[in-house]
Amino acid sequence: MKITIYGPGCMKCKQAEEIVRRVVAETDSTVEVTKVSDFQEMATAGVMMTPAIAVDGVIKIAGRVPKPEEVKQWITG
Repeated sequence: MKITIYGPGCMKCKQAEEIVRRVVAETDSTVEVTKVSDFQEMATAGVMMTPAIAVDGVIKIAGRVPKPEEVKQWITG
């Protein structure tokens, strides 16, 4: 599984990344987490609002910070 966090580095983007990485560590998952801050890459992925998070290429949220429970749900299914 690959989780991609899209955002230029604003406070909400940093919070989103922190939550995702913490939940991945807590669930002891083998999830690859990447951060994309390049505007061209974000546009190519269809991201219009940040922060945005995609799981295996599918955007799950955009324009807000996820709740830890949401991230856990994505990981555990």
